[in-house]
Amino acid sequence: MRLYLYAVSLLFLLLAPAHAEQDLQLRSELGVSAPRGFAPVPPPVPMPAVPRLPDPSQEVRDELPPIPTIDLTTPPDDLWQRMRNGFSMPDLDSPLVADRQAWYLNRPELLKRIFERSRRYLHHIVGELEKRGMPTELALLPVVESSFNPLAYSSARALGMWQFIPATGKTYKLQQNAWFDQRRDIVASTDAALDYLQTIYEMHGDWHLALASYNWGENAVARAVAKNQAKGLPTDYRNLKMPVETAYYVPKLQAIKNIVAQPQLFGISLDPIPNKPYFATVERSENMDIALAARLAEIPVEEFIALNPAYSRPVMPSAANSPLVLPAEKVQTFLANLQNHEAQDKPLSAWLTHNLKKGEKLEAVAKRHGISLVRLKQLNGINAKTKVVPGFALLVPGKDAIGHDALAARLPQTPATPPRAVKAKKGKTMKPGGKPKKSAVTVKIRKPVAKPKKR
Repeated sequence: MRLYLYAVSLLFLLLAPAHAEQDLQLRSELGVSAPRGFAPVPPPVPMPAVPRLPDPSQEVRDELPPIPTIDLTTPPDDLWQRMRNGFSMPDLDSPLVADRQAWYLNRPELLKRIFERSRRYLHHIVGELEKRGMPTELALLPVVESSFNPLAYSSARALGMWQFIPATGKTYKLQQNAWFDQRRDIVASTDAALDYLQTIYEMHGDWHLALASYNWGENAVARAVAKNQAKGLPTDYRNLKMPVETAYYVPKLQAIKNIVAQPQLFGISLDPIPNKPYFATVERSENMDIALAARLAEIPVEEFIALNPAYSRPVMPSAANSPLVLPAEKVQTFLANLQNHEAQDKPLSAWLTHNLKKGEKLEAVAKRHGISLVRLKQLNGINAKTKVVPGFALLVPGKDAIGHDALAARLPQTPATPPRAVKAKKGKTMKPGGKPKKSAVTVKIRKPVAKPKKR
């Protein structure tokens, strides 16, 4: 019993100071003074402060450079960058890409001319691709097809910036006659080309095969795919047996894409292209002389033809149903001058139509209107294959025709005979793996009636 009381007393002595300190702290907080005769316990000696270490994450964040970001909500000032932001086609991994890349890089002056020529057309093409949700690198396809020359004409009778042959042009509602050829029309041919590319992409579900179809024909590509399927072989672009030209087709586009994507990597300097429309369209409902339209817009005839290359005659017929394409900054100038021209009751065309009479010779018609026979034929697209019969409508200059003689020589024509192609050896196709082997201001969307049989 004594031992128990001793233990309790000892425990009380040990706990008493702590309780007293807590009591004093509580009294202090409540504003109650300590009882008389009770000595307050001195406050504990404060421990020295431990210095705070710097935040490691903050140190890393301060030392590393900021990560570059692309703001897709704000349009870039440079059209090249806008195009890069829309690159979405799978890259092609092939030795032929490096081959074509080297070919272009060894010709910097050629690249410079092509890109300079493209400045008129790229903004429109990129915008149309974005509207359709298509990869923007397709805007570079005219580099491969025509070097961005809307007057280009191939041995296969393919014409224009997008190189439509007559049959496919008709399928996609591109008008072709002696007065104009819409395969050269900037707006109409771009619309048709993107329609066609969408059609063949939906057919194959693969952009590389769609591009192969654009060059070789969708039925030819479908047959090559079917042959590989029957043999249990891969059916992608690299593993199909195809002509050499088609085997190099996608690598050419990939090479140009690589150069545009990282020009500094290849030592190429791309002049910025303003990310704004280069041209605008103006509707018209009457025949109008090309020379007059250029004069009203206050631009050189060469610039007018570069934007309106579809016309083969000095007069733009209203039947073409195509708007005028003018530099964007010249539209208001054109409209003001046109209003002034019409206010003076001046005609929009000084050219006449002469229907050939029975027994009448072209030489006599040319002499009567003060032009040479050569010029008369050139004005009317008459060549060795043209059937000139009574009733044939001839375009002849009136007394006020503007610069008819000089203009006729500059207007684009569709040659009667296509240029001779430089071809590879007969019977060559590209074997999978890359080695040759002998073997056998409003754009109207013109939807195709039926899928084309061949390009």
